[in-house]
Amino acid sequence: MLNTKDTPLSTSTGKAGLRLLISSRDATSLRDLQSVCQRMPSLEVSTRLVSNGHVDPLYGLDRMPDLLLLRVSDLWREELSELLRRPAHERPPMLVCGLLSEQEAMRLAMQAGARDVLPEPIAETELVAALNRLVTEVRTGSGAEGKLIAVMSAKGGSGGTLLACNLAQQLSIKGGSTLLLDMDLQFGSVTHYLDVAQTHSHLEVLHQIDGMDSVALRGFCSHFSPTLHVLGGRAGELCLPQDTQPEQLDTLLQLARASYGWVVIDLPRQIDHLTGSVLEQVDRVYVVVQQSVSHLRDASSLVRILREDLGVRGDQLQIVVNRYDKAAAVSLKDIGEALRCTNLSTLPNDFNLVSQSQNTGVPLGLHAPRAAITAALRNMTEDLVGQQVAGNKGLLKRAFNRFFGG
Repeated sequence: MLNTKDTPLSTSTGKAGLRLLISSRDATSLRDLQSVCQRMPSLEVSTRLVSNGHVDPLYGLDRMPDLLLLRVSDLWREELSELLRRPAHERPPMLVCGLLSEQEAMRLAMQAGARDVLPEPIAETELVAALNRLVTEVRTGSGAEGKLIAVMSAKGGSGGTLLACNLAQQLSIKGGSTLLLDMDLQFGSVTHYLDVAQTHSHLEVLHQIDGMDSVALRGFCSHFSPTLHVLGGRAGELCLPQDTQPEQLDTLLQLARASYGWVVIDLPRQIDHLTGSVLEQVDRVYVVVQQSVSHLRDASSLVRILREDLGVRGDQLQIVVNRYDKAAAVSLKDIGEALRCTNLSTLPNDFNLVSQSQNTGVPLGLHAPRAAITAALRNMTEDLVGQQVAGNKGLLKRAFNRFFGG
């Protein structure tokens, strides 16, 4: 029999909180989770102790909750599969916790719609932070559109993929849910940079995009972390630009922006129907150069195309000088004048550290958090996140005050 005990809570703001259902087959775990959640003023908490043969945590409910916190048992495969059988609109935004050490369990949880997965043992602060992120997503994310960030190298080997991967990782920490999309269909390497296995490819997603929703998209991605998902090519799979159409890519970008707060795209060093489609929609495009005449010549051609042919505005364009050397013959001033761009950033030269990061598949923010190049990447991320907050004209501040009584 399914036993449901409802314990609604009032909020300190006087406004109705979001209805959170905590479901578990273990009474002790249920009480522990309830004890933490009840102290959050943004939530009205109810619990469900599943004690019979049913494994669907939403079975028999007259009214669906706004949020679900599911503590899975050793029957996690059956529990998550039951949720996955429900239509996407019948699955509330969800956190999953429990003994989820297997990769298959993590992947199935994400496919079922989990916004975050918290393996046990869980620190109380970690649970509260995850719930706060979920509340914010539900309250402010409805109808919101994620930011689209493109990265291109002006010349082969400039460091575009380095920037895309590390920027995405930093955004996933400071800016929220992030998708890293590798659009170099033939020679993409973001999965190697982050050491993630790609079960499904971007081409596979593009070919099925018309019937896909946010839950399915998250399930097709590899998960570097709960807030950083990666979509690229599979090893040994040959993908050509003519294998997909701009309309499919446009649909993917629209779905990605509806599903993630940030979409970072690593673009190949070419202009075709696919890269052109991306560049016409970007909120920001980073062009990565190094301090040489040949880099500057290629960057000048690329920047001209971006401005004149694809309509990229000056405030959308930022030049990133990788492996920056203050004593180099080609100075920052030379680059700014040649490209007619005042938005310049630099990444200091630390070849050995970058090589170690790439060889181990660990982003610089985790591999060397105190290094100068990591600080530069962090500053670029904070600039992006700060501009987003400013552009929202206080929406996040009002939401915070509304939720938490600040």
